[in-house]
Amino acid sequence: MANAESVQEAESAAPKKKGGKGLLMVLGVVVLVLLAGGGYLLIQPRTAHAGTGAAAQAAKPELYLPLDPAFVVNFQDQDSTRYLQVGVTVMTHDQNAVQAMKDSDPVIRNALVMLFSSQTYAGLSDTAGKKKLQAQALDAVRKIVSDKTGKPDVDALYFTSFVMQ
Repeated sequence: MANAESVQEAESAAPKKKGGKGLLMVLGVVVLVLLAGGGYLLIQPRTAHAGTGAAAQAAKPELYLPLDPAFVVNFQDQDSTRYLQVGVTVMTHDQNAVQAMKDSDPVIRNALVMLFSSQTYAGLSDTAGKKKLQAQALDAVRKIVSDKTGKPDVDALYFTSFVMQ
């Protein structure tokens, strides 16, 4: 009978060990999940604050303002007078910038007419020259909007037509 009792004790002890290991494993998994969640929460606020400006900018709709009518200027080539016609549209995400551009339309148009008329035919004959002119025009508009609002809230400037003759 001693043998039977020790077998019963061994059998009853074995499931207790299994249950203890299982409980220990479940607790281990719970601890790992809590640590991972805590680590995520520690990192998440930094990521959210770092991208707040870009996320807010992307959340606002793009606003386009065509500068109508198209710009028509003449400029000198080596031996003849040439004409340039450029359609311009500006893009922003800020309604205040749109209003500032509307209010400053004569100033913007003057700055762009001066810029476009100072170009050379050779400088505008290739894509690189057009891109350089586009960047200069964007800078000019940004400066005017910045003077008006305190922020250069113009995100892009597009040539919607470009004709040289």
